[in-house]
Amino acid sequence: MERAFATSVHDLIAMRARSAPQAPAIVQGDLRLTYAEIMACVDAVAADFAARGLERGQRVAILSENRFEYTAVQLACAKLGLIAACLNWRLSEVETRHCVELVDPALLVASPRHRAMAEAVANGRPLAAIDSLGAPGETASAADPEDGLLIIYTSGTTGLPKAAVISHRAEVARMCAMRLDMGVEMADAYISWAPMFHMGGTEHLLATLMCGGTGVIIDGFDADAIIDALEEFPVGWLMLVPATIEPLLERLEARQAQVRGVKAVGCMADLVPSATIAAITQALGAPYLNSFGATETGMPPLSADLIPVGTTPTHFPKRLSLLTDLRLLDAEGREVADGETGEACVRGPTLFSGYWNAVAANAESFAGGWFHMGDLFRRTESGFEFVGRSKYLIKSGGENIYPAEIERVLFADARVNDAIVVRRPDPQWGEVPVAVIARNDPSLDEDMVMRLCRNALAGYKRPRSVRFIAMDAFPRSASGKIIREAVEAMIA
Repeated sequence: MERAFATSVHDLIAMRARSAPQAPAIVQGDLRLTYAEIMACVDAVAADFAARGLERGQRVAILSENRFEYTAVQLACAKLGLIAACLNWRLSEVETRHCVELVDPALLVASPRHRAMAEAVANGRPLAAIDSLGAPGETASAADPEDGLLIIYTSGTTGLPKAAVISHRAEVARMCAMRLDMGVEMADAYISWAPMFHMGGTEHLLATLMCGGTGVIIDGFDADAIIDALEEFPVGWLMLVPATIEPLLERLEARQAQVRGVKAVGCMADLVPSATIAAITQALGAPYLNSFGATETGMPPLSADLIPVGTTPTHFPKRLSLLTDLRLLDAEGREVADGETGEACVRGPTLFSGYWNAVAANAESFAGGWFHMGDLFRRTESGFEFVGRSKYLIKSGGENIYPAEIERVLFADARVNDAIVVRRPDPQWGEVPVAVIARNDPSLDEDMVMRLCRNALAGYKRPRSVRFIAMDAFPRSASGKIIREAVEAMIA
């Protein structure tokens, strides 16, 4: 009887394949796969996993660029109750090894492009080529709604990535919330150009397939490939991070593109110049999504506001997403009054299931039965207005960067007496990290600092500049801690 109440992401997509087997499911360049064809691939990969002895609850780590096989592996995991751990190929070897060891996968799947890194971090674990998976045989759907489906790595204040576990239940709820908030229709396509180790590359592609739409897979941002898709398919949400909007505008104008139709465009309106928001909405005839969500919450809790076409906004109040319960709480866990600042705390079906193997972090994050986002808002007549981040975060081109990730590299060098990383506004990326260092050896120069970071950090995390100051020039609190906001003002 219990199975009658259970469904998985795989089951919903398989249902679309049974009801419309010849409908277009995946487009990747010249490759076109129907729902019947992509699900045949999924079944073959699932049979391969079963033949290897993989069992429900085990993790399969994926290290690959965007390609349809990535989706096939995720859906095979969805069928068998395995968890797909999506590794960030931008990370250094040290960081990638940490991500692998954290979730202890039973199998590591890699594309030819990333095979060398996979071999370097496998540590004796079985390794498979993503483009050669497949076996004959049949497997049964085994996943329950609360089983983990995806592990997406998100930076933490400890300086090393945490592994957010996202269930089938959460993915189904996120699909519903997004469509309710933005008016996305079942047949609308989604262009998956963002890396599939991010929610932008994976989550919305899976949501589109659950609804019977077409997923267009592109290997990274390619303005012309995106425009090709826009001219062929009606698109629900066109995800664009700040650094990608101007290049797309240039190509739209140069090509005089005839766009089929877009329901909403963009994200993170706060980090985009108002004139750029007006320009891209006019070019596509679509409103701009004034969003605020997270890997842990999905598009909710505050992504229901659409900035009208041609508008040049001066402030960005957020609107509450559906399927979301949100409270603004003070440090004692009490709800704040309207106009006062509180931390965004969330309940609802879109929430993730916690961080893998992180008991202390989960206890802190879910204190009082709410998920504490670490982001500060105040509720006004206009909506929810973003105030700041209780745990200082740099958001650069859609990537989350916590200063601790960079600071731990700086502090490892004996020539550094003290250091702090702050954000600096940037017209292309929204924000970029800047390292401010007190050194005890003048031989440590900017080139050496950059070399340290290059060896240990992903490219997008490296400081864009370095400032050297005297030890006593750091502004400090009464307890002796460096005041990050004051340093940020110093370098502005």
